[in-house]
Amino acid sequence: MFLETIKILKEYNIKIDKKKGQHFLVSSNLLKREIEYAEIKPSDTVLEIGAGLGTLTAALAEKAKKVFAIEKDQKLFSILRKRLSSFSNVELISGDALKLEFPAVQKIVSNIPYSISSPLTFKILSSKYERAVLIYQLEFAKRLTAEPGTKDYGRITVGVYCKADAKLLERVPRKAFYPPPKVESAVILLRPKPPPFEISNENLFFEIVRFLFMHPNKKAKHSIKYYLKSKDIESNKLEFAPELFEKRVRDLTPVEINKIVNVLIALKKG
Repeated sequence: MFLETIKILKEYNIKIDKKKGQHFLVSSNLLKREIEYAEIKPSDTVLEIGAGLGTLTAALAEKAKKVFAIEKDQKLFSILRKRLSSFSNVELISGDALKLEFPAVQKIVSNIPYSISSPLTFKILSSKYERAVLIYQLEFAKRLTAEPGTKDYGRITVGVYCKADAKLLERVPRKAFYPPPKVESAVILLRPKPPPFEISNENLFFEIVRFLFMHPNKKAKHSIKYYLKSKDIESNKLEFAPELFEKRVRDLTPVEINKIVNVLIALKKG
């Protein structure tokens, strides 16, 4: 795969754009494992985000009924049209994955553009899929599976916890890509699930999560008072649950955050 990638880059006169974080997968073994992790069936429709040179796209097309491949870079998109023209089951989509509406699929398999990892993950979590196998920067991947109280625990952790089961399948060395990135990567498996507790107001819940993790090392009461002030709601009843509001945000479990949200709902009604 490495020699093939170098050949394609030279053939089409592609200069690696480091500002865009372009790194092309050159490990055939990792490519094979990605597809195995996704458990793709002949009846599956698959989405790939950031198709690049089309190496993963072609491999997916050999296993799936249909592959939708999104690519924002216009030069790469032109190359994809030429390289994948023999696949009748591949539909290329030109555009920004964050702005496009995802097609209906069963599986999502992608080497995620690291610069948009967070917003793209939230979009994936809000979409309909059965299984997603995604390669992230290792540091970000750890945040998806972190425990409360750890340095990696944050807003994205809570978002994933409420929407999916996340599992770190393997770490990926830098040499698996060309050019090698400065950081290690990791393969993450996401499987959608309902929230493990009842969320009475999902929009409010995730709004509060966002407010809380603006200052993860501060006590929850500081972020909540700021939130209430922005909504012109009196905050003098926060002593209702001191064991929650006196905790530092980083130490709050998703269940405890949900309890805070329920307290705020009661405050609004009051």
